[in-house]
Amino acid sequence: MNKSKAKLIIFTGPSGVGKGTILSDFFKKVDNNIVYSISNTTRLPRDGEINGMHYFFISKDEFEKMINEDAFLEYACYSGNYYGTNKNFVMQKIKEGKSVLLEIELKGALQVMKKCPDAVTIFIKPPTFEELEKRLRGRHSESEESILKRLESAKEELNNADKFHYVIENDIVDKAVDELIAIYNKETRNE
Repeated sequence: MNKSKAKLIIFTGPSGVGKGTILSDFFKKVDNNIVYSISNTTRLPRDGEINGMHYFFISKDEFEKMINEDAFLEYACYSGNYYGTNKNFVMQKIKEGKSVLLEIELKGALQVMKKCPDAVTIFIKPPTFEELEKRLRGRHSESEESILKRLESAKEELNNADKFHYVIENDIVDKAVDELIAIYNKETRNE
């Protein structure tokens, strides 16, 4: 039997591209040798989001205390809120032989890529920019100002896709999930 290799997997793409949908299906279909890294954030939960499952929702003061304690592998301020990955959580899981998937935004991904050059990097892109805007507006969860900020950020993110090992276009969710599974298997199997 082939033993798997524990890897840090960086997964990013613009807001609204469907990262959550892809990952939900991905985790239902793969082995249990990979865990999802839950980020800390200062933003408020969206409908249906659960503290400790989707994010650890903490105050700005708590987050800044953790920054001062060097507790993050990466952190960034995005759309007016902090997001960060707990360094100890990630390193402990890899030490235990589990791969860790970080779903983070571009600035955080670039920080981790510098600190962890052996990480597997995956960028999810929309079929078109217009489709991305449609998806963001279809959420009905943000103000027009917030949507415009996210679209502006998306332009920068899409211009950085070539910095990643893999780029997956999320046009058809099942196809994107299959591509992600193939990448995961290729990168973590000792064959």
